[in-house]
Amino acid sequence: MGSTCGGCGCSAPSGRGGQGDGRVLGRIVAELEGAGFRVVGIDDVLVQCLAPEGPFGAHVPDAEAGVDIELGRRAAQALGDMDIGQAVVVQQGIVLGVEAAEGTDALVRRCAELRLQGRGGVLAKLPKPGQDRRVDLPTIGVRTVEGAVAAGLVGIAIQAGGGLVIDRPAVVRAADAADLFVCGLAREPR
Repeated sequence: MGSTCGGCGCSAPSGRGGQGDGRVLGRIVAELEGAGFRVVGIDDVLVQCLAPEGPFGAHVPDAEAGVDIELGRRAAQALGDMDIGQAVVVQQGIVLGVEAAEGTDALVRRCAELRLQGRGGVLAKLPKPGQDRRVDLPTIGVRTVEGAVAAGLVGIAIQAGGGLVIDRPAVVRAADAADLFVCGLAREPR
């Protein structure tokens, strides 16, 4: 049987036994709404933080990065379908790593050790298919850019309108200074 979710007293499973964070968060939202609370999405409150479509700064993905981004998009969608994670790192057409419980920062650090010779890879972050947009949207910020640079990546791609960019002007400055692209991916129909 399941346990309670870490001290709040609700009956949501702890995340063990095949439960991804999307299902766990959904149950927590249901408990809160059942108790009379109205849960609103961060993207409704912080509309200015939603990722726009296209490049954010001076650098744009080249054709090779475009191939890695597309593979990253497909891999992230597959991960999301299984409620595992929201991010992948792809380099030269090879998926170096997928996000799971460790989170994006640890994924990027791990992929630095797996980096292939030659041109660096791309971090792709997308919401899970069917994800409740009120909770846990993919998010990037300056720390994400710094981690990508340290890992030898050439860029970051995040879902336009489906991901958050915290302090976009600072993200653009950091990315431009490091010759790293950051771009918002257009939504594709499934």
